[in-house]
This record gives sequence, C-alpha cells and structure tokens, in this order.
Amino acid sequence: MNDTALFAATARPDSALRYRRDDPHDPRLGELVAADPAEYAAAQVVILGCPQDEGVRRNRGRPGAAGGPAAIRAALYKLGVAGLEGLRLFDLGDTRIQPDLEATHELHRALVRRVIADGKTLVALGGGNDISFPDCAGLADAAGPTLAINVDAHYDVRADTPRNSGTPYRQLLEGGHVAPGHFVELGGQPFANSAAYGRYLAERGARAFSLRQARAAGLAALVREILEAEAASVFWGVDMDVVRAADAPGVSAPNPLGMSGEELCLLAELAGAEPRSRLLEVSELNPAHDIDGRTARLAAVAIWSFLIGRG
Repeated sequence: MNDTALFAATARPDSALRYRRDDPHDPRLGELVAADPAEYAAAQVVILGCPQDEGVRRNRGRPGAAGGPAAIRAALYKLGVAGLEGLRLFDLGDTRIQPDLEATHELHRALVRRVIADGKTLVALGGGNDISFPDCAGLADAAGPTLAINVDAHYDVRADTPRNSGTPYRQLLEGGHVAPGHFVELGGQPFANSAAYGRYLAERGARAFSLRQARAAGLAALVREILEAEAASVFWGVDMDVVRAADAPGVSAPNPLGMSGEELCLLAELAGAEPRSRLLEVSELNPAHDIDGRTARLAAVAIWSFLIGRG
C-alpha cells in the first residue's frame, strides 16, 4: 500500500474535534497533533479510527459504538501536553467503512500493516471489539510474533459464524496469527463468560486472569510477569467494558463490577512503557449511552497514559 492508497483508504479526521485553546502557557493535544498527509512520515504515533458497530449488532449488543472514535478524539484532544511536548503525533483519520464487516476488516488490516511497517506505534479507536482481529493480524503481518493481551470482561473467543464482536481472538488463534502461548486474557469476569470458552482457552494453552486474580497478584506485578514472554511485538486490546459501569457507563455491554478508571490508566501507562508495545486498541465506547462524556474522557486519559508511558 503506497501513500496514495493509504490516504485514499481513510477519511480525513474532523478538524472540529482538534481542540485549540490558543494559550501558549497551556497547549492541548489538539494543537500538537498533525493531520496533513505531508507530516505522516515524521510521525512516531499514529491514530486510526474504525467507526462501525456491525460486529456488535451481529453479537446482539446495543448499537452506538460507531460513534466511539469521534467521541474519543473530542476528549483526547482537550487534554494537556505536559510530558508529551516532543511527541510527533499524527491522526490518519478513519478507515473507510465497506459494504460488509469482512471487507472493512480486510481494509483496516492492510492499513494497520502499513502503519506498523513504517515503524510507527498505532493507537486504534473502535468501534466494535471485532477490530481486534484486523488490528492484531495486521500487527503480526508487519512485526512478526506478537504477544496479544485482551483487557476485557469477556474472552471474545466465540465460535460464531459469521464473525462478530465476540469472535476476534478465536479468529486470531485459529488463523495462526497469534500463538496460544502468546495470548493472555486479563480482567475477565466469571459471570460474563461461559465455561466452554474457558476450557477452549485452557486446552490451547492460552492464559486467562480474572480481575480478582489480577488484583490478588498485584496488577503491575502481573503485567510485568506477562511481559516476560518472548515476542517481537505486543498488542493491547482494551474493551472499555473491562471497567466498572460507575466509571464507564457508555459501553456496548455495561459491567457492574470491573476495573476502576485508575487501574485502567495504570495498566495503559505500563503498556506504554513496554518498548515492544506497537498497538494500543480502545474499543466498545458507546457515546449513545455515555453520561456526561464520562467513558470518553476515561478512554482519552487511558490513551494519554499510554503515551506518557512511552517516555
């Protein structure tokens, strides 16, 4: 995919979302981020949205996640730049949505592959959690063996056909894009997952840590232990329903018990500090069900924390 194809396959980001305060003493990320195609080559971190919720609909979830990328951008670009002053951040816009989910995934995967091959770190904005398949597959295509970490209340290894927001990690495992020993479930809730899918993971040698287990081990200590795995790159898929509904009400499947917002941002900062982390994905933000932008603001601060972690 050449530069012409890269920008033809993406819709330019809405400039109205790039907040400006125009105060030299208090610059914001909206004033730091670049969007002109001529500035892509110099970028260190690239933002790419995938504004669709077809996979959520197929999985019988409540629609609205298609508005996630815009809501995250609006919140993210209002944040300050302290500690990020030298960051070369570029907004590539949104993958152009195709007639069906499969075609959208194919195009999105090609875009991810190109961005990673160009040596960038990618922040992917969902949309439905089904984009974990093209995101992680595209990363593996470009960067080799990948440690994939699903930060989610759900395992997302459903045996459904056609694909949906509950199938991405089964697709990655069955397709050979991620080795079972390099796949980790983090933050799952027993009441949100079936025993059959727990057995599926165990039989294949994947690792699954419930939120209770993660807290008992110490979240930071557990993340450090997970990152001891040998892999060329690390993928972080954050489904916002891993967070308790009190902190993140605007999701496709609200979670009464989950991580706190503070725990999510700690995890994001640890992810950013890992040199092999090449892709952070934030999905399932549903602004149609958010309260005062609470979930969008948390997603934005989690991304900000990831960027801070990169040092």
